[in-house]
Amino acid sequence: MRRLPIYFLIDVSESMVGDPIQQVQDGIATIIKELKTDPVALETVWISIIVFAGEAKTLVPLQDVISFYPPKFPIGSGTSLSKGLGHLMYELRQNIVKTTAETKGDWKPIIFLLTDGVPTDNTTKVIQEWNNKWRKSSNLVSISVGNGADISLLSKLSENVLKLEKTDANSFKEFIAWVTASIKTNSENIESKSSFELTKTDTENLSAIDITKKDNSVSIDDNFVVLSGLCQNTTKKYLMKYERKIKPSNFAGIELATKIYKLKGAFLVDETYTELSDGKKLNLTVNTEELVGVPTCPSCGNQTAFAVCQCGQIHCIGNEEVSTCPSCGNKGHYTSGSGDFDVNRTLG
Repeated sequence: MRRLPIYFLIDVSESMVGDPIQQVQDGIATIIKELKTDPVALETVWISIIVFAGEAKTLVPLQDVISFYPPKFPIGSGTSLSKGLGHLMYELRQNIVKTTAETKGDWKPIIFLLTDGVPTDNTTKVIQEWNNKWRKSSNLVSISVGNGADISLLSKLSENVLKLEKTDANSFKEFIAWVTASIKTNSENIESKSSFELTKTDTENLSAIDITKKDNSVSIDDNFVVLSGLCQNTTKKYLMKYERKIKPSNFAGIELATKIYKLKGAFLVDETYTELSDGKKLNLTVNTEELVGVPTCPSCGNQTAFAVCQCGQIHCIGNEEVSTCPSCGNKGHYTSGSGDFDVNRTLG
């Protein structure tokens, strides 16, 4: 039986921590649930999930819908699109059955690439390899989740580039419904139509990008600041996520707009965070004057998760007289100061 392979290549970098990654996880579960009720999809559709941050890995190997069990999504540091695409091409080489003189192979695989940021590595060679070896023999759909992705780069991979403007719960549900409908449409028409077809969107929130127009946007994901911390009591790693906001201000009668980052929350990450992180140290910093809000520790509940040791590591503190940095072991008294300073941020 000929298969219709569906690959999800999903950005799980630090900026996806919190609601976005939970929405993706719930969305994949919804897609599978819907496909299991479709007799045509049950016969033809096979699905795999690949995730990438600083590193890439196969989260779910290619398998039929009935056997598929929705996974828990990890988080990693960095956005290595080259490793994500490289891993995808490896999986395609290993798993796609090619047509021969004796038998018909798999249908053209469909890939949904979801990313919310710009790559933290050089993508020139991997894009060239993709276009030379796989662009014509597969159907890639590139989706910018929010406004942080590099549209001009995504347009080098595929003619199908879309932007998901809003990422609230209802908007994401509509997006997942569109993905599901597109998979069903192609599985149903695959025998009668040779061309790939995406379901038309009935919402302005998901829009196709005209890749013939020049994109003058700056290739910097400035939507979030993510800080990495360690729990003083459990030594577990957590991420503090801040979202960009524009704050109106007035100086000498002149209306100004000041950029700040408002706290979204603090989130524990497990050992897969290290596995999916590339280990790069680019000395990226943000000034504390731009950050609004301090969370409690998501691991032990200490009253503040944002204490900075002289070694540069962020960790939590409570009511103890002497605190210990879980990174370097330095002991000291912590007090709040009135001045601002630079603090290390992650690759995002």
